[in-house]
Parts: sequence; C-alpha cells; structure tokens
Amino acid sequence: MRRSWLAPILATFTAAAGIALATPVAAQTTLKMAYALSASSHYGAGGEAFSQTLEAGTEGRFKVQQFPSSALGGEREVIEGLQLGTIDLAILSTGATLNFVPQTGVFDIPFLMRDLAHARQVLDGPIGQDMLEAFSARGLEALAWGEQGFRHLTNSKRPITNAADAKGLKIRTTENQVHITAFREIGILPTPMAWPEVATALQQGTIDGQENPLSVITSAKLSQLQKHLSLTGHVYAPAVIMVSPTVYGSLSDADKQVFIEAAKKAAQAMRDFVDNVEKTGVEQLRSEGMEVVTTIDRKSFEDAVAPAYEDYYKRFDKDLIEAIRNTR
Repeated sequence: MRRSWLAPILATFTAAAGIALATPVAAQTTLKMAYALSASSHYGAGGEAFSQTLEAGTEGRFKVQQFPSSALGGEREVIEGLQLGTIDLAILSTGATLNFVPQTGVFDIPFLMRDLAHARQVLDGPIGQDMLEAFSARGLEALAWGEQGFRHLTNSKRPITNAADAKGLKIRTTENQVHITAFREIGILPTPMAWPEVATALQQGTIDGQENPLSVITSAKLSQLQKHLSLTGHVYAPAVIMVSPTVYGSLSDADKQVFIEAAKKAAQAMRDFVDNVEKTGVEQLRSEGMEVVTTIDRKSFEDAVAPAYEDYYKRFDKDLIEAIRNTR
C-alpha cells in the first residue's frame, strides 16, 4: 500500500526534474568596459547607454561592468588589452588610436572641422564609416564614433586671446603628433602625458595647462586646478567605441548587430552630453572661479598653424583632408 501511494508522487517528481534538466539556462557573460574619465563624464554617459542597450537587446545574456577613471590603465594599455582580449570594451580618444590606426589622426587636424554639425556629418558619412573599418586591419574592432567636442586651452598663467598669448606655455597634450606639430607652430611647448598623471602635474606646476573639450574640463573638475579658460576650439575631438576582437569574433551575426546598436546609442548619449555641456559648461566653470575668454582671435591661430598643413598633407591623403573640409 505504501509503495502504491508513493509511486505517482515519485513519477511526478522525476518528470518535473527531467523537464528542468532538459531546459537550458541562458548563461550570462559579464564584459569589462574601460575608459579614462569618470562615470559622471560623457564617457560614462556613453558607457551606461551601451550597457543598457546591450543587456536589453540580448535579454540579459550580456552584462557590462564599467571601469571608469583609468581603473584598467591608460588608453594605450587599454588598446593593448583589447588586442590581447584582457579588456572587452572601451571608449577611447583618437589621441590613443593614432598610434595603432594612424589614419584616424586626420580628424585631429586643427581648424579642419567647422562646427559640431560638420564633424558629425563627416563621421556618420562614408569617410567616418570607412575609417571604422580600418581598425580591423590592426587587430581591433571599432563599432561607432562617439564624441568629446571641440578642444579649448586652460592654463594657470594668463588669459589667452590670440596665438601670441599662448607662446611659451607648457601645455599637456595627448600622444598625438598631429596636435604636437600644431602646438609647436604656435610656440606652445607641448608635453605629452597620460591622462592619469595630469592632475598631479598641474598641482605641482610641472605643466602650465592642458587642452580638452568642455565635457572633460567640467567632468574632471579642472576649475579646481586651472584659473584661465580660453574657448579656442582649435581641434574637434571624436571618441571611438571599441570591442575586443576576441569577444566580437565569438558573437553570432544577430548579437553583432546588437553590439553595433549599443555603440550607436552610446555615441548618441555622448553627443547629447556634449550638446548640454556646450550650453551650460561655461557658466558652470565661471561659477567655480575660472576666468573665461570667449572672444578669440581665431585667425591668429589658423595663421600660426598653417605651416603644419604641409606635414599633414604628407602624413594623410590631401584629397581626404579636402573631402573632409568640403563636406556639407
């Protein structure tokens, strides 16, 4: 009697267990995303948008863990990590990619981009999309162009209204020969330095200043370290959203499309951040004590860097430079 009473229960339990074992549990993969700035920066905004889009688009199969503020190393180390597969995702400046995909430096030529609308049209069009494909030849995968905005000068010495005012200042730059060539023509003393070292160098007076978009100047709280800001707008600064070839090569075609869509959402989030900071950043920095020069003799800077264009024409295809300049 006891056996006949237990038999239906055991059969039901066994059947249920069999169904549970036969139903696959979707594994979750956590990806590491690295970038140089804080989580409250435009990089952080891009990282969050990427994460949300990817998790939703893959129904939680992929999760992104953010590593802001150079937690996984400087940008050069991050790119090497992408190549080795020790870092999965990154948002990077072209100051770093220039050393791996040299042709990306064409976007860093001073006074080439007229405004944000022009820059975005170039990057979203055939020129920018062809450039993304160039990363694959160097063991890298670039998904989309993000944005930082136009770069401006800050320093602790004096206000800058024209190129002559900038002469002799020791200014931190990225490891970007396109920028360095231009600064030398102006008479600035360019000092290449990894971003994590900049705050200490400014505090100690090792350098007089630095140059970055408002999105970086505000999020990095450079108003605590620099007195003068001049809205020179000398260079447009793109960013690029990248994935390790190890990760990308393991994806299905459908998942690759989700990664690309996530990168596009990240790029838009970065542009939205830049648009907002362009409206509010100057007043924020003024309220924090910076003296801001808004009226700049742009022609004096353009004239000063004009000789550098001979170098740029040799370094990059002159037709490409002209195609960027003439994009409407």
